[in-house]
Amino acid sequence: MSDYPRFTINRALVTIVPEQPFLDWIQAVDPEPVPNLTLEHVREDQSVFLLPDEIADTADSARHWVEKRWLGFFEFMLAEWFDESLWPKELSLQMFRDWFSVHFHSTVFDMVPDVPLMHDDQDDDEDGEELLH
Repeated sequence: MSDYPRFTINRALVTIVPEQPFLDWIQAVDPEPVPNLTLEHVREDQSVFLLPDEIADTADSARHWVEKRWLGFFEFMLAEWFDESLWPKELSLQMFRDWFSVHFHSTVFDMVPDVPLMHDDQDDDEDGEELLH
């Protein structure tokens, strides 16, 4: 196979990128603070989310799609760092917008099309892997 990007998949991609208020929250609640924690460190190795490409075909439509589901994304991002006991008492869409930016990518290239995609259900207690194609 060539290393030249050729095959795309029928998904768009977003990353939910932490902003300064998220870092400020981490530093305020962390029972064992990490010295010199930076926004760049918090942004390392971000989770990415694949969206239906027919729904999220522009940055605005992707942002709208994410914001309709803001609470789930917000809770996911908080849970990546701390358990629920340390979360802010009230969450809002405006707070989500202040704490995160949504970065959109309309084209996702599959660089290993000869290897099947696998789906792993993070909520499944058993081996939830499932072949996608």
